[in-house]
Amino acid sequence: MTTRAGFIALLGEPNAGKSTLTNAMVGAKVSIVTHKVQTTRARIRGVAMEGDAQLVFVDTPGLFKPRRRLDRAMVAAAWGGAADADIIVLMVEAHRGVTEGVERILDGLGEIGTGRKVALAINKIDRVKPEVLLALSADLNERYDFVHTFMISAEKGRGVKDLRHWLAKELPESPWLYPEDQIADLPMRMIAAEMTREKLTLRMHQELPYQLTVETESWEERKDGSARVEQVIYVARDGHKGIILGHRGETIKAISKSAREELSTFLGRKVHLFLQIKVRSNWLEEKERYSEMGLDFKDGA
Repeated sequence: MTTRAGFIALLGEPNAGKSTLTNAMVGAKVSIVTHKVQTTRARIRGVAMEGDAQLVFVDTPGLFKPRRRLDRAMVAAAWGGAADADIIVLMVEAHRGVTEGVERILDGLGEIGTGRKVALAINKIDRVKPEVLLALSADLNERYDFVHTFMISAEKGRGVKDLRHWLAKELPESPWLYPEDQIADLPMRMIAAEMTREKLTLRMHQELPYQLTVETESWEERKDGSARVEQVIYVARDGHKGIILGHRGETIKAISKSAREELSTFLGRKVHLFLQIKVRSNWLEEKERYSEMGLDFKDGA
């Protein structure tokens, strides 16, 4: 039996649907999905099987104009994921079209895309009329020589199977890179932290989601088959702690309950989740925090 395997980098602006597509391809939730932009921080790898092919999706942080160290490290991680990939898929939102951000990515592809296959996936196709889609496809294919163009709705699953079949055929012949039943190459501690951070991001408003991070401090396997998980939420200011706690601790209780339920479902067993909040005014400049997020501190310089 000839097997195929390789890395597929999903590139695009924040909120282009990369995490949604990763989860749809893998068939399980391995990446944060929220309505807020810039929620994916590390290069999340989701693993999917398609026939005799193993597809390893690198859900990269959205490419945007960086302003601070964390932003720069995230953008470097995105381009690094593309540079390491066998195939690159550029995701563009149908209703937004060719924005300044998309133009910057197309410029970057001129160098990164050399020697590897680059496909175009126009996402959220249900938001525009067919004639708009065709015009956008023609415009993008004039700007870059894509090997194939797909019209998809990652959220609704439209066109996802066609993209998956094509990717499986285009990957190089190779032994599988991961065990057949593995769906992500992130440590379970990091997946758990990301689940909690997603719940925080969904509950918090404005800038606060970008001023916090979550780390799994301890993971204890218990005799009854359950797991005891302790996590720390790092925030930059004292005021942020109060916002997350909420009135009489109601907000943190709701976040903990939601994260615990999702983690229990994901693991298929009971989880005891304990959260604490620590104020670290300078956590955005601490090397250890970047290591926990799967980012390179030096990339933010």
